Amino acid sequence: MSYFLINDNETFAFSAENPSGSRGGGSRGGDCTKLRPMVTIRPHEEITLADVDGPGKIEHMWFTGYAGHSFILRVYWDGMERPGVEAPVSAFFGCAYDENFLDIEGRYPSFSSAVMMTAPGRGLNSYWEMPFRKHCRITMENRSEENRDLFYCITGERGRIAQNAGYFHAAYRQEHPVKKGRSYTVLDVSGAQGQFAGLTLAAGMNGHNTCWVEGQARMYLDGDRYPSIHYTGTEDYFGGSYAFGNDVCRKKYQTYAGLYSGMFAILGDTDELYNQQQRFLLYRFHIKDPIRFRSSFRMTLDNLGWTGPRYDDYTSVAFWYQSEPGAVPYELPTDAEMVMR
Repeated sequence: MSYFLINDNETFAFSAENPSGSRGGGSRGGDCTKLRPMVTIRPHEEITLADVDGPGKIEHMWFTGYAGHSFILRVYWDGMERPGVEAPVSAFFGCAYDENFLDIEGRYPSFSSAVMMTAPGRGLNSYWEMPFRKHCRITMENRSEENRDLFYCITGERGRIAQNAGYFHAAYRQEHPVKKGRSYTVLDVSGAQGQFAGLTLAAGMNGHNTCWVEGQARMYLDGDRYPSIHYTGTEDYFGGSYAFGNDVCRKKYQTYAGLYSGMFAILGDTDELYNQQQRFLLYRFHIKDPIRFRSSFRMTLDNLGWTGPRYDDYTSVAFWYQSEPGAVPYELPTDAEMVMR
């Protein structure tokens, strides 16, 4: 924590009211006025939200308005043509089932962690620190067929960064459904030294709504043939136990949200005969226990229940830092392919 240390770095902030992020560049409207509180992004348009020279660091991003999968968040480091961060804004912030605005208890899905917060009503907050040396550009693309409104504020600092600071990366993946009997790949990267920092996961149940959390998390470091880090079950990797409470006492899943891990929302009506798909929203952030690798990292997650392999829908965003800026390793599905049915 460095908020009490005085230095010569300069704070910057980009918003709809100050799109240039310049000193004194905010609204000329005076007190109690709103001249430009949001931007409207046209269909298939990508707009720049922040464009800043380094060295420096992104410290906070806040978004609201439209918060669905048709908005694609991208971050480009040091003038690279391909982004190091690319994900639907909903999945990035742990709410990949963006069409489910309420959970099964009629509440907004929300959580508060050490590095991300989704507030009631879909106030999306990232506190990931994102250092850069030469340049940072942050964009949002609207892949829908409608005009979409975005409220935003992106803050950071210009000035000295640590010599060994890594570049933040985030990559989206989905398998709808996971191929039965084969593990789901969360991330597979190589070519740089780095640290895996965690993921958000949305899991949608297909078939029977029985146990789905027997699958193990495996992490392969620097070309491992066999995993170096091997968790015993899905709920265990996310800091829980006994199917998040469904295996003991009340025989019912219970949500929770901690600083570094949580299963913060359950979606879908599971009481009706013709029920909606049961869906779970989870996160695990390796802030106190970053997974260090020298040249490559691969993480897989089984989709396994009491009765054997399953074929559920998995959607994830992986977060990691690496020594050099790199492009995301996966191509995004189309907007239509991201729709959760």
